[in-house]
Amino acid sequence: MASATRGAALQQRVSSRAARVCRRWHEAASQPALWHTVTLSPPLAGRSIKGGAKAEKKLLASLEWLMPNRFSQLQRLTLIHWKSQVHPVLKLVSESCPRLTFLKLSDCHGVTSDTLVMLARACPQLHSLDIQHSMVESTAVVNFLEEVGPRMRKLWLTYGSQTTAILAALLGSCCPQLQLLEVSTGIHRNNTPLQLPVEALQRGCPQLQVLRLLNLIWLPKPAGRAATPGPGFPRLEELCLAGSTCNFVSNEALSRLLRGSPGLRLLDLRGCARVTPVGLHDLPCQELEQLYLGLYGMSDRLTLAKEGSPLLTHKWCHTLRELDLSGQGFSEKDLEQALAAFSGTPGGSPQPCAPLTSGAPGSHQAQSAGRAWVSWEPVSSMPHGPPCSHSSVISSCPGLLYLNLESCRCLPRGLKRAYRGPEEVQWCLEQLLTCPPSPS
Repeated sequence: MASATRGAALQQRVSSRAARVCRRWHEAASQPALWHTVTLSPPLAGRSIKGGAKAEKKLLASLEWLMPNRFSQLQRLTLIHWKSQVHPVLKLVSESCPRLTFLKLSDCHGVTSDTLVMLARACPQLHSLDIQHSMVESTAVVNFLEEVGPRMRKLWLTYGSQTTAILAALLGSCCPQLQLLEVSTGIHRNNTPLQLPVEALQRGCPQLQVLRLLNLIWLPKPAGRAATPGPGFPRLEELCLAGSTCNFVSNEALSRLLRGSPGLRLLDLRGCARVTPVGLHDLPCQELEQLYLGLYGMSDRLTLAKEGSPLLTHKWCHTLRELDLSGQGFSEKDLEQALAAFSGTPGGSPQPCAPLTSGAPGSHQAQSAGRAWVSWEPVSSMPHGPPCSHSSVISSCPGLLYLNLESCRCLPRGLKRAYRGPEEVQWCLEQLLTCPPSPS
C-alpha cells in the first residue's frame, strides 16, 4: 500500500528511490498492486491562488504517467485541497482505475455533475463517496447517486443548504443498499435546523447499519396523528447524535430512530441532555456494547437527574464494554448500585457480565462536573458495606483498560488522574483499597 499526502510527485520520487535499492525492490515498486490506496494533495495547497493552480497543473502532468502505469489497481483515492483541476484528475481516474471503490474529496472545488457521473459509469465497483467540506452542488451528488444506484454503500456529507435535495434522493430509494450515512456540520456552522423525516429515511434506506448526525441542529419531522409507525432500521449497529447543542434530541426522537433496531452495538449521545435513563431503558436494543452519554461542559447549565444509572448497567451489563456518563448528575449511591451490575453482587444482574474495558461514569457534585468512576465513600466502606466492592468489580471486569478519576473528590492525593491499560487500572484500584482517604 502507498499513501502520500504531498501528491503524486512525491510518490513518484519515493517509488524511484525504492526502485534503486536493488532489483527486487525495483520489481516491488513497479507493481500496480502496491498502489491501492492513494492520497493526493498539491504541494502548494493553501497558498496563493496562482501558485496553487500552477502546483496542481504540475502534479497533473505527473499523474498522466502514474495513472496508467501505477494506479491501474487503485481502490481508494483521496483528493485534498484541489481547487481547479479536479475534473482532469478524475477523468484520468475514470480512464485508468476501473477498480476504484472509494472516493474522498476534501476541500475540493469545481466538482461538476458530469465529472461524478463519468466516474460512476467508468468505475463499476465504486460504492463509497465522501464529499465533506467540499463545494459540490446537490445536482452533481443526486445524479451520481442515481447513476450508482443499488451498489451505493457509504456516503459522507457536510450539512448545508443543498443537503435536503440529497436526502430527498435517498428517501426516494435511489440507494436502497446504503449502509453508512454521515452528515456533519461544516467549518461555518449552519444554524438552520435539518428536518429529518425519520420514517421516510427508514423506508428509503432499510439496510442502513451506521447513522451519524454530528454536531448538527436537527429535528425529527412531525409524523402526524394518522401516520403509521416507521419500519425502523433493522440492521442498524451504530447511531451517533453527538454534538455541543443537542437539547432537541428527546426520548421520543430516539425511540423513533431506533424502532426495530435490536442489533444496535454503539450509541453515542454526548450532549443530548434531554435523553433520560428511562427512555434508554425502553429501547429495543438488547446487545449494546458502547454507550456515551457525556455532557462535557454543559452540566452547570442543566438540571440533571440524580437517579437512573442502574437502569442502564443492569440492562446491558452482559454486553457493555464502554460507558461514559461524564458530567451527569447521578448520586454516589446511584452509581454504586450501577456498579453492582458488573460485579455479580446481590442486586446486580444474575446474567454473566461482559468485561467492561472503559468507564467514565460521572458524579455531578457541587463544583465537580467531571468524569468519575466512583467517589471515595463507596470504596472506603467496602469491608463493612454492601458487597459491591471494587475487588468484585475487578474480578468481573478483567479487561478494564481505561479509568478516569480526574474530577473525583475525596480521593487520596496523586490518584486523581486517568489510568490507561490493565496494569495502571489494577494498580489504581489496589491503592483505593489500601490507602486512607484524603480530605481534598
